[in-house]
Amino acid sequence: MASISVIIPLFNKEHFIKKTLLSVLNQTFSDFEVFLINDGCTDGSLDIVNSFDDERIKLYTTENKGVSHARNYGVSKSTSDLIAFLDADDLWESNHLENLYSLYTNFPSCGLYATAYYKRFFNGKKMNAHFNGVSTDHFGVIDDYFLASTMDSIAWTSAVLIPKKTLREIGGFDEDMRSGQDTDLWIRIALKEAVAFSAVPSAHKIILDPQYHLSYSSNRIDRMKLFENFKDEDTSNTSFKKYMDLNRFSVAIERKVAGDFGSYTHLKNEIDPLNLNYSQCFLLNTPSVIVGILKQLQNALLRCNIYLSPFKKW
Repeated sequence: MASISVIIPLFNKEHFIKKTLLSVLNQTFSDFEVFLINDGCTDGSLDIVNSFDDERIKLYTTENKGVSHARNYGVSKSTSDLIAFLDADDLWESNHLENLYSLYTNFPSCGLYATAYYKRFFNGKKMNAHFNGVSTDHFGVIDDYFLASTMDSIAWTSAVLIPKKTLREIGGFDEDMRSGQDTDLWIRIALKEAVAFSAVPSAHKIILDPQYHLSYSSNRIDRMKLFENFKDEDTSNTSFKKYMDLNRFSVAIERKVAGDFGSYTHLKNEIDPLNLNYSQCFLLNTPSVIVGILKQLQNALLRCNIYLSPFKKW
């Protein structure tokens, strides 16, 4: 039995899956197995997967039920006690699994292990993710997961390791959510379990969709469920309230740009303005047309490797 099972959901990623798989197979830590879950591919992804001759790769096919079902299905088929997730268009540095496994062996009682990661917009240069109050040499348990995640999230799907027993006790990805299901799982774990983190970046978050950051996708409405699921926690945990208000801000902006002013107003009214910085307050109260223009400007600057975000400190 391998030490780590790597779960990769796959749906129409023929232009990415080869590089993704090579980044896994080139790991310095070799005691792993790979579970590729074909979630109803209709392109050439499976031909590329089948061109790999490595007994550690196992391919399963399901009907198209979405990424959460694919991940949960992969976990059900895995044989390891530790689960690492990787999306089919993201990449790992060669030391990524070694980085995660070192965290686990040093802090074996945690419910989630995560590493820092790079962001790459439009295949441009890599940019560091930013974590609130976390030193660049941090290696160990995070004192306050929610406070540390008020810039970029400590946990990101392609850079986490989760004990299978944690997933059995907490539950897996919510299959009824088409967006925000990863955030929902991190919250459920972090509310009950310790989280260990390595500040050494060893994964790449590849962001090619120009509407990714302030998404216009209709699926983003599913994120509204987050706030209903955890509303009781807001009143008893100040850092969690700030964390959730920043998530409310993001979804409120998305809803406003999408023309869903009812959801936008509801979320805006639930936010404590003291939990937002000046830029966030400005965007929250700016007409949707102006926000759309600013989004276009942000995308243009990203193509020049300049990343402006209301969540970053300057």
